[in-house]
Amino acid sequence: MHAIARLSLIPLAAALAVSGCKPAAEQPAPAPEQAPVATAGPATWPASLNVMGNGFPNAGDACRRIGETEATVNYLDDSATLAGCLSAEDAAKLGGTVVGTVDGVTLVSVPNQAAIPGDGDGQGDAKVAGTNYNATGPIRCSGYKGAPAGMCEAGVVRDAETGPYVEVALPDGVKRTIFFNKDGSFLSFSTAQADGTAAMPISSSREGDTTIATLGSERYEIPDVFVQGD
Repeated sequence: MHAIARLSLIPLAAALAVSGCKPAAEQPAPAPEQAPVATAGPATWPASLNVMGNGFPNAGDACRRIGETEATVNYLDDSATLAGCLSAEDAAKLGGTVVGTVDGVTLVSVPNQAAIPGDGDGQGDAKVAGTNYNATGPIRCSGYKGAPAGMCEAGVVRDAETGPYVEVALPDGVKRTIFFNKDGSFLSFSTAQADGTAAMPISSSREGDTTIATLGSERYEIPDVFVQGD
């Protein structure tokens, strides 16, 4: 009897030995840590920048024209437009020169588009693509609604029947039109009773090759070459 009992225990011991060698149920491997996604830039425009317009180079585009502030004064150039983009990818599309970053915004200096044909060659003055202007670019401005001295985007039409005129884009979308005689001398501003500009005094002066046109407390500096071409 005892021998039979010992033999019957052998299969049980073997089964226990085999089960002891079985690995525990496999646990799923922990997911690899995800690398943080790099952000392309700030979500909104910082207060340190004077952001102008609703798109650059065209309305609705991602980048914006940037005016003069303490943070950008060293990046401004009369021969170029300073633009800001919230992402480096958008900045690269402008085709200008990246000059710096301010609070995460990439600043790009984009050479002004100006008409090359027609400056005295008898072929007529060319237009900047997509506009009625013969040239576009920033001019020095100040005083609109108490604004400090800075830069405003402007465009000039040189082939008007009565003489050239310059349209200045102000930060809130208002435009100032400044008229010149055919010889390039200052004529007047476009004014209206509705906005109160008709009651504002108008004057002009000269500083070197630049016309200083004033409307009330507003001041605009327009180089001769911008008005008449070179």
